[in-house]
Amino acid sequence: MAELDTYGDSTADTYAQAGFGSQVRRGARPAVVVVDLSRGFTEPDFPSGADLTSTVHSTARLVESAHAASVPVIYTVIAYSEEELAGDWYRWLDKAPGMRGMREGSAAVELDPRLTRGDRDPLIVKKGASAFAGTPLATMLTGLQRDTLLVCGATTSGCVRATAVDAVQAGFSALVPRDCVGDRAEGPQEAALFDLDAKYADVIGLDDARTYLSQARA
Repeated sequence: MAELDTYGDSTADTYAQAGFGSQVRRGARPAVVVVDLSRGFTEPDFPSGADLTSTVHSTARLVESAHAASVPVIYTVIAYSEEELAGDWYRWLDKAPGMRGMREGSAAVELDPRLTRGDRDPLIVKKGASAFAGTPLATMLTGLQRDTLLVCGATTSGCVRATAVDAVQAGFSALVPRDCVGDRAEGPQEAALFDLDAKYADVIGLDDARTYLSQARA
């Protein structure tokens, strides 16, 4: 309920009365999903990017904790081939034509170099907002017998939110470490965190997330 409380007593009370804002059930077998922290999102020199230095550094700390605890880490990036772009296959690109810059083989789709990708960390290439849509993510998580996802990445109001919502629909509990998600503007960031915390996930602190991962190892 922490995110709800930041909007004042009236809003928090309204949502509580409607039955929103309870805590999710944390399982014993978590996984970390790092959504779209590629250079095209994390560096402001790219048209689709912003300075997400703080988000990347916090996520790197969480990934470090996950690796230490032998918790799976799965990365995603958005990337389109020239054939896909020329074929005009994806209606999302009508609404978000800036994503056309995420071209296979370009610097924009490279994972941010400040992150550590282990030898056993999968990288999923996706075509839409959710890391679940049209990808093997759910199958991979089921095969790994995971029950709870810590969702990090960018952007909070877009791909992070879509992934967290789909995680719940697929039967996983979702946690969103606040310091490990970022957006292009403060308004969408705060609105998305509010919505996630009210309905789909627990928005938590980085220290809480790292402690949870260490306990999962134990």
